[in-house]
Amino acid sequence: MGEQPIFSTRAHVFQIDPNTKKNWVPTSKHAVTVSYFYDSTRNVYRIISLDGSKAIINSTITPNMTFTKTSQKFGQWADSRANTVYGLGFSSEHHLTKFAEKFQEFKEAARLAKEKSQEKAELTSTPSQESAGGDLQSPLTPESINGTDDERTHEVTQNSEPRAEPTQNALPFSHRGDHRITELEPEGTLETVSKRISNEGAQILLQGYRSSAISKHWEAELATLKGNNAKLTAALLESTANVKQWKQQLAAYQEEAERLHKRVTELECVSSQANAVHTHKAELNQTIQELEETLKKKEEEIEKLKQEIDNARELQEQRDSLTQKLQEVEIRNKDLEGQLSDLEQRLERSQKEQEAFRNNLKTLLEILDGKIFELTELRDNLAKLLECS
Repeated sequence: MGEQPIFSTRAHVFQIDPNTKKNWVPTSKHAVTVSYFYDSTRNVYRIISLDGSKAIINSTITPNMTFTKTSQKFGQWADSRANTVYGLGFSSEHHLTKFAEKFQEFKEAARLAKEKSQEKAELTSTPSQESAGGDLQSPLTPESINGTDDERTHEVTQNSEPRAEPTQNALPFSHRGDHRITELEPEGTLETVSKRISNEGAQILLQGYRSSAISKHWEAELATLKGNNAKLTAALLESTANVKQWKQQLAAYQEEAERLHKRVTELECVSSQANAVHTHKAELNQTIQELEETLKKKEEEIEKLKQEIDNARELQEQRDSLTQKLQEVEIRNKDLEGQLSDLEQRLERSQKEQEAFRNNLKTLLEILDGKIFELTELRDNLAKLLECS
């Protein structure tokens, strides 16, 4: 019947950079369909994704693969046959969880299928072993020691989670000189004094608004750095655990290598199995070389982790510097607020004095109007007396 799609979803597809083995390279410009396929003739499961006519994912699921969730919407797995690591970015955590469940389900199905095929192979190979005679057991193969190529490659790439390096987008901090408020002296007219007070008040208010905007900006920068610091701390803890696990695996590999060397020595003592011993010896030497290569890769991973620790320390220093700058801005902001409050009080006193001055002027005008009215009546009376005389 061939291959049939059994589950499909949509996601953004990425592959690990083959040069750095650290950064992600997008292989699709937009979200594409990612499907699980089942080949009934070969009894295998595959993950396939097409971008137009180009196959950007063609990965056969093996029992040694592991799908790792690196965030709420991103997951990855390593494919040693394709010699790469695939990453998928989903639109929601629900789609990621569903894809991971299907991955685990089909991985278990692949494991069961592999065990059944191994049982059939053992049943078919049993008669030939009995006819060969002898009680000598065949030595362990390299695959029983180190697992398949998928497993070895997966151990190296399983925890190579890409971490986005924080970008330096801090805005330049503009230093402002201290604004000195001079005492208002009653020179000139009252209108001139009022204008001077209004101009200085507007300048103080403008500086207060600028200080508030800068304070909000640094608070946002500090929050971003705190988030990045938390992510880096979690990554460092995870990396430390991985280093311990790799050291344990390395110790197990060394013990297994010593045991295999002893086994080779024992097999060389058996003359009837000389050809088989030479073959197994060559295989064991190849296994030892592979273990040495794995050790080198682990050491490179440890160096990378040390560099990441140094980067985390630099980010911590930047965070402390920004915290200090934020405190300085807050202190200056408080000073400006005090100056603004003082100026408001002075404006209020000036307005009260101006209001009292206006009231006095009104009173003087009323008195002046009364005097003018009396003078007018007096003039009229004098004019009448002149006319009468």
